[in-house]
Amino acid sequence: MNNGPHEHDPVLLRTEGHAAHITLNRPEALNALTHPMALHIDRALAAWEKDPAVETVVIGGAGERGLCAGGDIRAIHSDASTGGAASAEFWRDEYRLNARIARYPKPYVALMDGIVMGGGVGISAHGSVRIVTERSRVAMPETGIGFVPDVGGTYLLSLAPGELGTHLALTGAPVGAADALLCGLADHFVPSSALPSLARDLATESVHAVLERYVAQPPPGQLATARPWIDHCYAADTAEEIVARLRAADAPAAKEAAGTLLAKSPTAVKVTLSALRRARGLGPLERVLEQEYRVSLTALSCPDLVEGIRAQVIDKDRDPRWSPATLDAVGPADVERFFAPLGDRELRLPAASSPEVAW
Repeated sequence: MNNGPHEHDPVLLRTEGHAAHITLNRPEALNALTHPMALHIDRALAAWEKDPAVETVVIGGAGERGLCAGGDIRAIHSDASTGGAASAEFWRDEYRLNARIARYPKPYVALMDGIVMGGGVGISAHGSVRIVTERSRVAMPETGIGFVPDVGGTYLLSLAPGELGTHLALTGAPVGAADALLCGLADHFVPSSALPSLARDLATESVHAVLERYVAQPPPGQLATARPWIDHCYAADTAEEIVARLRAADAPAAKEAAGTLLAKSPTAVKVTLSALRRARGLGPLERVLEQEYRVSLTALSCPDLVEGIRAQVIDKDRDPRWSPATLDAVGPADVERFFAPLGDRELRLPAASSPEVAW
């Protein structure tokens, strides 16, 4: 798939020996993912899947700041203000890509160096070989813009030990390498300085042989020692009770988490909590992506998404005016409507067995 890429193309494709490489190439926008980029990656993966010369796929980001900060939310803000049709099509194709990555029959090596958020998690954390570094900052920060974790984020976080995933989803808190490993968002720690040579070695060696040389112990994380208060507080039935438990906990970090949670969109917080708990019983990733598509399309018609992006990204005043403004003003019916069937607009993904990836 060496098609003579230009250095300014938003996605660069190349092959080196047995390895095919995808590089997100919008460093000025922290490699934010657009609809054309998602389609480009999907086509490349489809072609490489059938190419016997390609044994391994490697995805990384251009620049020094990160793999991908998420979807292009400026475009979503503009589109949501005019009906949201383009965003709906983007998410349909993006979620299909997430499912393809999760079922990819060849080793899919994600270099999760630097910032990996939102859509960046979707193109990395579903892969079979997920590598974090001392610079990794992994997060699903959607509640801060009036949105709900998508790209299979509610699936991944619902599988994290105890209530760690609930904590990360509701607060949007980023985690480093050790905590990403603990939460099941990554598989291996490799120092960032070693990534170039690791990628080069994949041209001639198997993933297993290469990893044996490069995998190391990450710096200590924070979540393991916080499990007692996290598991107790976030096991509550409602968002209001979660906040009450956080405020009553002895740990200063718990009280800080309460303040963080209360700054997020109340609607997004309650819908996220419900989405996570429903995800635990839905089965494979594809069913959860279908649920996320319903939630995402409903969010397009809600004021908090446009307002949240305005406050955080457009005007950057960091002072969103949520509607409703408090958790207790968001009733059960307000949450339930996010999960209503979409009729002929439903996303329908064929569920497949996880591939037997030979290393």
